[in-house]
Amino acid sequence: MISSTIYVVMNQAKNTSPFYLRMYQNVVLALAEYGYSAILEVITDEMLAKRIPPKVLTDSKVDSIIVMGPIREDYPKLIRDVTMPVVYLDFYDEDQSIPSVVTDNVYGMYCLTRYLIEKGHRKLAFVGSIDATPSILDRYLGYYRALLASHIVPREDYLIPDRGADGLFIDFKLPLGDMPTAFVCNCDDAGYVLMERLRKEGYRIPEDVSVVGFDNYTFLSFASPRLTTIEVDVVEMADRAVGLLVSMMHGADKEGSRIVVSGRLVLGDSVAGR
Repeated sequence: MISSTIYVVMNQAKNTSPFYLRMYQNVVLALAEYGYSAILEVITDEMLAKRIPPKVLTDSKVDSIIVMGPIREDYPKLIRDVTMPVVYLDFYDEDQSIPSVVTDNVYGMYCLTRYLIEKGHRKLAFVGSIDATPSILDRYLGYYRALLASHIVPREDYLIPDRGADGLFIDFKLPLGDMPTAFVCNCDDAGYVLMERLRKEGYRIPEDVSVVGFDNYTFLSFASPRLTTIEVDVVEMADRAVGLLVSMMHGADKEGSRIVVSGRLVLGDSVAGR
């Protein structure tokens, strides 16, 4: 008998993120359409350190899982080996065995970077720790591709880490001397943190420096200036993840499936032409 309750597992670092809270809300709504409810379990730092498995793995009343957002280190291996249906939402498994639903990180960031290049920018820095998550790395690859397509040589000093091994933001180290005219941030959070740092350094946005982000958080749309960004279709991603999981619960073999959901460019006030 299929349980009416679905476990949603999330890393503690994502638990207070407005983006993932919104995604969880949409997962709950999508599950309700199928007659299911959700239980959220947060993977704490202690569970990561001691490799304590989530309760869902020992709960006989639950037989399917949605893992929402990347979990640090090799912890997902504890979940990967279970026999129940599992779907990854907003990240994917490196060995591509677990079905997943992701946004189109590479193409979205490619389009965003191309927009800056078309506005006349040639000195573009990328803000993001590319070894932190597959999503950040994919977004960097989109940025990198756009530079190469425009015959712009990527610069090592224009790759700026934004977070530590714990997933928390660190102080940005701005390039010394040759300042970029635009910063391509891996997410809106990094974009707004960077803008605050730039303002403290005396830069005007976008008059002196342009900044773009990725995700289009609803609550950040009221900040000033509004970021130019890529909007992630959270509703579609949640719907597709739930649909994929339900089909697996009813016997469909979806091993290795990856659904890629397109985003869209949202123009704000954080970019000026050169």
